[in-house]
Amino acid sequence: MRLPALAPICLAALLPGLVLGACDGDNSVRISATETQTDGKGVLKVIDTLQCPETIGVLTRKGSAHDGGEHCVYTGPRGAEVSLKLVRLDDQPIETILDRFEQDLMASMPHTAASLAASREASEARAEADAARVEAGAARAEARAAADASADASAESARVRMPGVAVDAEGDRANVRLPGLTVDAEGDKASVRIGGFSIEADDASGSVDVSSEDETVSVQARDDAAEIRTRIPGEAIRTTYILTDDRPADEGWRLVGFEARGPSGGPVVIAIVKAKDRNSDGVLDSARDLVTLNVGE
Repeated sequence: MRLPALAPICLAALLPGLVLGACDGDNSVRISATETQTDGKGVLKVIDTLQCPETIGVLTRKGSAHDGGEHCVYTGPRGAEVSLKLVRLDDQPIETILDRFEQDLMASMPHTAASLAASREASEARAEADAARVEAGAARAEARAAADASADASAESARVRMPGVAVDAEGDRANVRLPGLTVDAEGDKASVRIGGFSIEADDASGSVDVSSEDETVSVQARDDAAEIRTRIPGEAIRTTYILTDDRPADEGWRLVGFEARGPSGGPVVIAIVKAKDRNSDGVLDSARDLVTLNVGE
């Protein structure tokens, strides 16, 4: 039995209590999560102007505040840039505003955005093809069941039954059932359900998709690139977006993204990050500290 390896990605610190990560070369994805208690975060502040300290963490302010205290610019290690903005909703849905910021960031790393978009399209096409093969798959399953009844003892298969444990494997197909965990694998594809998370992996395309039942985190990864979206449930706006790639963009960026936080009616404080190191050199943490300083956690 061979389970498809999950494509290697390096992701960390997406949400408090949530870590997704992998070490280069070990072809694995690690997920751990604790329940997010949004009530413990407190009420986010309504502000009219930004607080822009001269330094915070690894960041140093460039010049003074702009646009009447609604925009500050910071520099960080290795040419990193952080732009802090106070954004008023003006009756616009927050989703529309954040999508606009996402599109701008994708334009900073067009090769990464295009690669992940192609992976999504390929995954959708494969899903349609898989759905078309459901009926044929059911017929094959019946045939396998009949064959199992008279199979030679030397056939490459395994069947395990223990309290709370069920394993069925034959050739490159495997189905595993454990408390809180299910794995369905066939060929180069694997589908994993663990807790509230779903992982869809395809070795043939080198892609991994991670999502959660309550849509608090969504990760799409292909080869050395990844797109991450997180949202903490609740009325307040607490959202993170990250696009990262080992291959630098023309301007040298390997990581771009934003941290957006604010009360449901706004204004929203958004820290836009661009870094030339995929590990961000502490730039992401310092950007989050800027947002926290202005509106709270």
